[in-house]
Order: sequence, then structure tokens, then C-alpha cells
Amino acid sequence: MQKWISAGVIACVVLWGLLAPQHMQAFFNGALAQVTRNFGWLYLWIVLGLVLMCLLLAFSRYGDLKLGKEDDEPEFSSGSWFAMLFSAGMGIGLVFWGVAEPISHFLNPPPGVEAGTPEAANAAMRYSFFHWGLHPWAVYSLVGLAIAFFQFRRDKPALISSATDALPWRHARRIGPLVNILAIVATAFGVAASLGVGALQINAGLQRMLGLPVSINSQLVIIAVTTALFLLSALSGVGRGVKWLSSANLILAACLALAILLLGPTVAIIDTFTNTLGAYLSDFVRMSLRMTPFRASEWVGSWTVFYWAWWISWSPFVGVFIARVSRGRTIREFILGTVLAPTLAAALWFSIFGGTALHLEIFKAVPIAAAVKLDVATAMFAMFDALPLGGLMSAVATLLVVVFFVTSGDSATLVLSMMSSGGKSEPDNKTKLLWGLLVALIAASLLMVGGVNAVQTATIVFALPFSVVLVLIAASLWRAVREDQHAQDKLEKAMRKRLRQGLTEADQGR
Repeated sequence: MQKWISAGVIACVVLWGLLAPQHMQAFFNGALAQVTRNFGWLYLWIVLGLVLMCLLLAFSRYGDLKLGKEDDEPEFSSGSWFAMLFSAGMGIGLVFWGVAEPISHFLNPPPGVEAGTPEAANAAMRYSFFHWGLHPWAVYSLVGLAIAFFQFRRDKPALISSATDALPWRHARRIGPLVNILAIVATAFGVAASLGVGALQINAGLQRMLGLPVSINSQLVIIAVTTALFLLSALSGVGRGVKWLSSANLILAACLALAILLLGPTVAIIDTFTNTLGAYLSDFVRMSLRMTPFRASEWVGSWTVFYWAWWISWSPFVGVFIARVSRGRTIREFILGTVLAPTLAAALWFSIFGGTALHLEIFKAVPIAAAVKLDVATAMFAMFDALPLGGLMSAVATLLVVVFFVTSGDSATLVLSMMSSGGKSEPDNKTKLLWGLLVALIAASLLMVGGVNAVQTATIVFALPFSVVLVLIAASLWRAVREDQHAQDKLEKAMRKRLRQGLTEADQGR
């Protein structure tokens, strides 16, 4: 029933986008403006709370609890595991925004900072670290940890509703079907919108390299080809297609970043990383709770609140996927691998790409800012044009976007199939094929009528009710972790008592 209701909601929104794209765009833009204006503070408090909860779980005695039975071992190596969660979480977004976001903040900085100044450059890097650092990964980690905990320790299905199983209130647990429907709809549209945006950047890269015209027809062909690739990967299973492509992604991204580090302004990049990391850590709480009640500014709502809502709307997809590949790890390993390690990787990425772009813009007068104003998708390629081996790096970056596109598509296909099949960890190939084609058709149809932005906005609006679900998931997980730790403490105490009794009896026997 949940599957058909979800499909019905998706069909209605797609028809709305096809028949009246401007009306849908206006409706969801208005809804998003109301959400960010009136509930921005709620997003900030919830996401900061999730960061603190993740750190508390990781560095307390609860961190030793295993996601599974005591003798369960991880299914994947640490390298493959990190590659898969990183690719699913935000790989394609880092490639798209690695240059574009710092330059955008440099042109239009946070309130109180003058545009185009060294202070604006510092703020641009600091907020890029902030928007792609601990906070988004804590959202993903908390959802993934809750699903993995109930799935592998309590044998519950891999569904978002399972994560609320420990709540003491009977009525709160009744929202399970609604939560699952919301998660499927948000995942389908979030992935479809990302496929549309990814097609735009691939088109921009191919135009630079091969002269392929930037057009709807080109983008539809790109979607068709990449859909065929991610369906082949999804049908081959997590242990083959997703794992191999994610590992290739990480190696390719590392090689590209290393090339820019060596061929670009190396010392300036290292200085940028050092300076920005210090500023990020020292301003962590202030940025986490920053609103502008005494300024007529929409900057925080347009960037920070928008991002927080986007990460929340994507958390069902990423959470279910990283739970699927995390059996056998402890809570501490899980959080370190899904929060601290990706945060460091994102910081290095923005230091290399954003730091290089800002250096070229400020000191070499390379018109990267003009490229961002013209078309955000071309920002990275404009930077490559000013570096040695720029053509080769453009080709590698385009290939990287394609592979990230494929890994996002196949992991989303797996997650949607799992959620619509009652939480099966290995859904059948027919279901995977159905969801893969459906997501691709949504992206293609809405791209044709210019409705991708509207669907992206709609997905973020869905984050408001899901933010309340996040609070319930956090409360349920905390309660379950304490219960299991208490049970384990009792078991260990009983074992020590039996051991002492056995030693005493042995001594008496002698």
C-alpha cells in the first residue's frame, strides 16, 4: 500500500510539473520562502543538536556497542565502506560546488562583510567548510545509525519507521507508514532533481571538451546513457557495481585534487586550509546558530537554512544506504567514519578547489567570478582553463561527475527498492529496474519543461515535517542505546560474578 501511495504522489507532482511548471515553481518557491523565514531557527537547533548527539555517542561508553551481533564482522573494508558512503552522501555536490560556492560567497558574502575583499574570501571559505562539514554528515549519520541499530541489533526491517521503534508513546509509532511514504517521495524527487542538475554539468564539460551543444536534447541523451550505466551497476549488486564504482570515484577525485594541489598555488592552498580550519573551529557555535533578526538580509535563509533543509530531505536516502553497508561496525567506528572523516575530506576538497579559484580570481585576475555569474556549472572548467593541463583536468572532472552521477543513481535505486519492498536488504532486480527507470523519467520529463528547480525546492519543503521525524528518531535511538548498554552491563556483571564463583569453588576444591 505504501508503495502505491508513494507512486501516486510522485505521479501527481510530475503531472503538475509537466502541465503547469510555472505554477508549481511559484507555489513551492513561496512555500520555501515561508519555511526558511519562519522555521529557519528550528533547522539550526535540530542540526546542531544532532552534531552534539553524534559526538556524545562516539566518545562515550555507548560507542563500543556493535551494529549487529558480537561476532559480526564488517562486510566491506574501511576504504570501500568510506568510498560508498562518501559517493552516496555528497560526491557530485562537492564537484559541482567546490569552486562555485566559495566564489559565490566572495561575490555575495554573509551580512556584515564587504564583497570582494580579503575578509569576504576568508568568510567564503569558512562558510564552505561549515555548509559541507560536521552538520550535514551528522544528519546523515544519525539517521543511518538509527536504522542500522534497529536493523542489525533488533532485527527490524531497513525502513525509516523502524528507527522510531523504541519510542514509549504508542501514537508516535503509528506515524511509521506516513514516515515511509514521505521518505520514498523525498528520495525519488531529490535524486531526480540531482540527476537533472548533474546532466547540466556533464553537458557543460562535454561542451568544453567536444563542442557538444548545451541543449535539452544533449541533456536527455546524457540522462539516457548514465541511466543505463547506473542500472547495470545496481543490478550487479552492492558488492560489485556500487563498491567498485565508489572506489574508482574516490581514487579519481583524489588524483584530480592532488594534481591541482601540485600544479596550482600549493602554498596558498595549504595556508587556506590551515587558516580556514582554525576559523571554522573557533566560530563553530556562532555559525551554527546564526540568524539575522536585526538585518534585512536573506543570506542565512538562502544558504545555511536552505542547505540544512536539503540535507534533512536527503537523509532518508543516504541514511538507509549507509546503514545497508555498515553491519558489524561499532557505533564509534560508524560515527568517526560517517562524520569526522568526510568532514576532513570536504575541508581538503574546498581548500584545494575553492582556495585555488579565489587565489586566481584575486591575484591573477582570472574571470572565474564572471563564469559563476554566467553559469554556475561552468565555474570549475573556468578555473581549469587557467592551470597547466587544464584540458586534461576538465576531461577527468567530467568523467568524475559521470561516475558520481552513476553511483548516486545506483545507490538511490537500491534504497528506493529497499524502502518499497518492506526493507529487504537485497530487493529483486525487477523492483530496481522499475525505480531506476522511474527516477530517470522524472528527471527527463521535468528537465524538458524546466521544472527541475521546482522539484528541488519541493523536496526541501518536505524537510520541514521530516525535521520533526528526525527529533523522534534521535529520541528513539538514545533510548534504545541506553537500554542495550544497560542490558550489556548486566550481562557482563553476571559473567564476572559467575567467574568469581567458579574461582572460589576451584580454590575450595583444592
